[in-house]
Amino acid sequence: MSAAAKIKCYNLRDTTILFVNEEDQFDFLCEGFASPRARMSCGHVVTPMSLTKWCKHLMEKGESRFVCGQSGCDAVWTYEEVCKMALLTPEERKYFEETMAQNAAARNPNSKFCPGCMSPVTRGSSLNLYVHCKVCSAKTGCIFAFCWQCLREWKGKQPRSDRCENDDCHNSALKTLRECPEIQIQTEDGAKGCPSVRACPTCGSLIQHTGIGCENVSCPRCHMEFCFSCLKSTNECDAAMFCSGIAPRQKSIPVWHTESY
Repeated sequence: MSAAAKIKCYNLRDTTILFVNEEDQFDFLCEGFASPRARMSCGHVVTPMSLTKWCKHLMEKGESRFVCGQSGCDAVWTYEEVCKMALLTPEERKYFEETMAQNAAARNPNSKFCPGCMSPVTRGSSLNLYVHCKVCSAKTGCIFAFCWQCLREWKGKQPRSDRCENDDCHNSALKTLRECPEIQIQTEDGAKGCPSVRACPTCGSLIQHTGIGCENVSCPRCHMEFCFSCLKSTNECDAAMFCSGIAPRQKSIPVWHTESY
């Protein structure tokens, strides 16, 4: 964390912040941060540094939401409130936005953060890249939608399953599957060419193989074990006594159907 972040302090002239003469309830290590105290929307008291540290702790735990966590309080702060009350720097915003997206994807691959308000949004259909954000639409009074693929405000007609009309909107994962070089995989009929990158048959995560070692791999995301050659589960491939051969290059990304978080 930068030196600038360590001296963050509220401006008492900011009339949009409710200042209080109370203890910082998020200074768990008793560091005594030099800043006026302020009240969050849930009623608990913070300083910008203690709030930043708590939110960073949540991200490191794999959370994708900013939960108060004080005893008996399960309030969820909006990203907008955290930015304001933690006095987040541009570097900190970048860190939080990237980590929130990564954590949300790990928990629910059908949810992403709206580029307008950073609220989590679930896609209605895997066949349509057009996603309507109800939060942004309610705030502005106009329908706001973004592209699930490039995460920019939607351009063009919909529904579309391939791309929107923003420049350079494309599925980078599909491009990797299409253009990755081949490796030599040893089969019953001898060495054969196999794409060096595969999408996990369960969750769609991209996995690379060097051609050295066992054909059976384990997905680090969903932990499924499958054969890199035929793309069947390891158990199914082993039960057949021998691998059925090299599956062709994948032309779609499998969607992981998990319970919503």
